[in-house]
Amino acid sequence: MNLYTAPDPHSGNDVERLDAQPVNTRGKRQPLYAARKKVFPKRAEGRFRRFKWIVMLITLAIYYLAPWIRWDRGPYAPDQAILIDLDTRRFFFFFIEIWPQEFYYVAGLLVMAGFGLFLVTSAVGRAWCGYACPQTVWVDLFLVVERAIEGDRNARMKLDAGPWTRSKIGKRIVKHAIWIAIGAMTGGAWIFYFADAPTLALDLLRGQAPMVAYATVATLTATTYVLGGLMREQVCTYMCPWPRIQGAMLDENSLVVTYNEWRGEPRSRHAKKAQAAGQPVGDCVDCNACVAVCPMGIDIRDGQQMECITCALCIDACDSVMGKLDKPRGLIAYATLSEYADNMKLATAGGTAGIQPNLVRNTDGTFVAGIRHFNWRVIFRPRVVFYAVIWAAIGLAMLVHLAMRERLELNVLHDRNPQYVLESDGSIRNGYTLRVLNMVPMPRAIEVRLEGLEGATMKIPALSNSEGRTFVITAEPDAATTLKVFVTNGRGAASPSEFLFVVEDDKHVDHATYKAAFNTPETSK
Repeated sequence: MNLYTAPDPHSGNDVERLDAQPVNTRGKRQPLYAARKKVFPKRAEGRFRRFKWIVMLITLAIYYLAPWIRWDRGPYAPDQAILIDLDTRRFFFFFIEIWPQEFYYVAGLLVMAGFGLFLVTSAVGRAWCGYACPQTVWVDLFLVVERAIEGDRNARMKLDAGPWTRSKIGKRIVKHAIWIAIGAMTGGAWIFYFADAPTLALDLLRGQAPMVAYATVATLTATTYVLGGLMREQVCTYMCPWPRIQGAMLDENSLVVTYNEWRGEPRSRHAKKAQAAGQPVGDCVDCNACVAVCPMGIDIRDGQQMECITCALCIDACDSVMGKLDKPRGLIAYATLSEYADNMKLATAGGTAGIQPNLVRNTDGTFVAGIRHFNWRVIFRPRVVFYAVIWAAIGLAMLVHLAMRERLELNVLHDRNPQYVLESDGSIRNGYTLRVLNMVPMPRAIEVRLEGLEGATMKIPALSNSEGRTFVITAEPDAATTLKVFVTNGRGAASPSEFLFVVEDDKHVDHATYKAAFNTPETSK
């Protein structure tokens, strides 16, 4: 909203008005938002670019190939290693099987993911954004396609600014067709996590898959194509909330990509002439190599910016230039704000900003002022350790609980009408519905018995007409077995009583209990 002066139609006097669009001095309305300037990142070479290639290949391989990994769970369970089975509402991850009532494991993983992001950001800034975020990975993949078809930065800029020739149209059609194919593969890989991958793939090709599968593939194809191919850096700048949140996670001891102004300024493209004239000259030759490789289209020399995803490609570009000029690497480097401030003080104390005081070569070839060795306390400081301990504690607790959990559950429902039956011989009978859940993908012999309520017996009509205190049933694999049970107390007790239903597998590995009430005429009054 902007305040500007305009004539009042009633009085003819100028008044101040609020309008949704600003007005310039000539009375023309200006757009609220600047038009997007296309970013044509140049291909970078160096250690951080190689690391990004490795991360991209690993993450894409996991995403696309994981649904096709097989895991033998026996004849009664699916053999897909990673499967979210919506029909049975279960999640399979290799030897782990999670049921709906165990959703707290998923909640624990989400909490671990949150603390993991806090941990990484506090230690090394937005490393998640720069290396492993799906948006970053798919944009890198789309850029590989774009460079292969249209060329590197200068060729793409020339092609974009040129007229629509037959060659340009052909290149654009091929590029966008491959992008759409990548989007379709992305959507296809996603739905394979929710059904048997080979079967669903054949059904998709034959047109026999459920409509929801085709709708999901179409939606993810469109979003991958638009976000990764067309919007790119705008997603990180305007759509993603993490750039705003990470501001609260960073402090003066967090490692971030930093332009060492104390060493680079004043920058000059004609350093030799400036030195000959007695002018102070920094190491930055203003070649804009760091700007050319930046996928966000920013200049790291302007300082810390919200758009920076700390992909460190500008470090690779600058190190390459410094190497060609026979100057020390590290003009742009990972550093903390506290180290940067210390180095600025050292440079200023040395007489003139730009003259490097106490430059010391590290083992990797970089030069650092004042700090001769990497300070590991930058990583292992209280805040980072706190996040790491919380993250590890949650993970350890989940693993312990997972190892000790029972794979047998018992639920009991007492008959409400009637609450009890008085037999002709004076005994009292109560009815119950037992639900025995076998959470193992194989049939098991389960023992059902009474504990407490001495003298009472039970009968399970589905098994036999005999009475006793112990019965053995066969529980179906990964399923609930429902039993109708009658408990009879032949003593005719008039006081309310409680007892236990106990279920236990034949190998005495898993067991479950349920405390039930035995109703009598006294309890119904």
